[in-house]
Amino acid sequence: MKSESTLSSPRVLIVTGMSGAGKSTVLGALEDLGWETIDNAPVRLLENLRALAPIADTPLAIGVDSRTRGYDPAKILRLVDALRARGVDPSVLFLDATSGEIERRYNETRRPHPLARGRPVTDGIKAERELLEPLRARAEVVIDTTRHSANDLQQVIRNQFGDNVHKAMTLTVVSFGFARGMPPIADLVFDMRFLDNPHWDPVLRPQTGLDPAVGAHIEADPGFAPAFARIRDLVLDLVPRYAEQGRAYLTIAFGCTGGKHRSVFAAERMADALREAGYRPSVIHRNLAAASATVPHEGDPAQGG
Repeated sequence: MKSESTLSSPRVLIVTGMSGAGKSTVLGALEDLGWETIDNAPVRLLENLRALAPIADTPLAIGVDSRTRGYDPAKILRLVDALRARGVDPSVLFLDATSGEIERRYNETRRPHPLARGRPVTDGIKAERELLEPLRARAEVVIDTTRHSANDLQQVIRNQFGDNVHKAMTLTVVSFGFARGMPPIADLVFDMRFLDNPHWDPVLRPQTGLDPAVGAHIEADPGFAPAFARIRDLVLDLVPRYAEQGRAYLTIAFGCTGGKHRSVFAAERMADALREAGYRPSVIHRNLAAASATVPHEGDPAQGG
């Protein structure tokens, strides 16, 4: 039995298998990883498509099954051989599941099996299994999705083909002022109002967390270094875990009262830590432009930052 973990990253991947075994889920996961995907294009077209040998860095996944016009396992295998003759080394990924599980899935969706042709779905599954046996025998990897949910299958594909996938997740670091409300889409929120506030220093008040003097003031607070170190370590531990669950976007927010000093400095420091770890975060200082407006402030109703 072929293993799910023996396939190296190919440039062209033929995704095929039993109808209802998860081809659409696999192609969607590959597309999320940056692959070009073609699904159910007529085999005749695929045979004549010279662009199948990618000249760029983007790998190509081709989805075919018994619903594909002109589908014939022998033709698919000839296509694989033709690609190899052109210097491309395609791989075949075959998706399978037990006949009972495929029948259950069809009964749930109430869709007709492509080979049943008015007969019971079990007849279509049996006919398809016999038809696809040559492809299954040639496949580099067979994934049995019987016990996989859609999320499980996506995770298998990310593990197999998602080299450094956690580096590709879109990360955004946001600073904000609680006085103007929390960001509605923040996934992780850290409240920096426990730090000494530069707002109360007349020299620092007109400056922001982007200015060195404000940063030095915040770092001089004995509570900053140990707290930020724990926050940084937590974030760096959680980010890949979010990515492993298929998250495409993650927003990390730092708040202070007005969104001008402490949250801005902490957000910049976190962005630096993420860059050092190999990520490419975007940084948004939501309230910085409006920080000169009067907002309620802890201990005083005057403006804050």
